[in-house]
Amino acid sequence: MQSARVLLPAIGQPPRHSGAFPRPFARLRAFLQFIFLLALLCGCAPAAASPLPAPTGTSSPSAAPSATAASTATTAPALTATARPTPSPSPSPSPSASPSPVPTYLKLRGVVTIEQAVCHYGPGAPYLYKYGVYQGSNLEVLRRVEGGNYIEVQAIGGSNACWVREDYLALKGSLTDLQPVPADQVALPLSPYYGPPTGVSASRAGSRVTVSWNALVLRAGDDSEQTPYIVEAWVCRAGQIVFEPAGTYHTSVEITDEPGCAAPSRARLLAAEKHGYTLPVEIPWPAP
Repeated sequence: MQSARVLLPAIGQPPRHSGAFPRPFARLRAFLQFIFLLALLCGCAPAAASPLPAPTGTSSPSAAPSATAASTATTAPALTATARPTPSPSPSPSPSASPSPVPTYLKLRGVVTIEQAVCHYGPGAPYLYKYGVYQGSNLEVLRRVEGGNYIEVQAIGGSNACWVREDYLALKGSLTDLQPVPADQVALPLSPYYGPPTGVSASRAGSRVTVSWNALVLRAGDDSEQTPYIVEAWVCRAGQIVFEPAGTYHTSVEITDEPGCAAPSRARLLAAEKHGYTLPVEIPWPAP
C-alpha cells in the first residue's frame, strides 16, 4: 500500500483550498500576526483611548461651580444713596413762669429826734464811733440792716455814711421802703497790722452760749479805746433769726440763742484797733 504524504504548507503561504484568502490578504494577515506576537513579547498594550471632551457650551446638571472662578469674579460696587439730613423743627418756646417782681426800694429822709446820736462804722452799738448827729438834722436814709434795728444815713447829698439806731430818727416813709442788707455785707475799715483772734471756742448750756478766745495783744498806741471785741451773732429769738452784735472788753461773752428756728444760728468774732477791724473768724456754734 502506498503511504500517503502530508505536505505542510509553508508559513506565510495559505493553504490551497477553496476557503483560502487571496494572496494579498494572506500577507496582511501574516503581518498582523507578527505585530501581535511582537506586542506580546514586549509586554506592551495599546493605550486606552482618552475620553472625548464634553461638548463646549453644555453643562452637566450636577457640575459644581468653579471655586477659582468665584474667587476671581469682580463685583461692581453698589452705589449707596446718601441720605440728606431731615431738618428738625425748631422747638417752640415753652411757656415760662412769670418772673417774680423785683421790689423797688427808696431812699428816705429822716430828722434826728434826740439831742445827740452816735453814728457807727457798723450796724450796732459795739462798732467803732464814726461821728455824731444832732437833734433837728435832716439826713438821707439809705439802707437798713437785715434782722436788726440800725439804719444807714448820711448828710443830704453827702458821701460819708454811718449807722444809727432807727428809733433816733423820725422817718418820712416806712422802714420797709429801705433796702435790707445782711450785716456781714457791711464794709468795715480793715486793720492792716493784725490778724484775726485765735483760740476761739463755744459751749452751750440750755439757751446760753458762751464764746471764748485768746486776747489780741496790741502794740502801744494802737488801742482804739473803744470796744475791742465784737461777736456778730445770728441767733434765734421767738422763732426768728435776728442779728445781735455783742461787744465786750473781755475775752469771753454770753449770748442767748433759743431753739425753734428753721435756719441754724451762727456767729463770728472780730477784734478792733484804732486803724480798723481784723478779719472775722467763724465761731463753731453749738446747736440747741
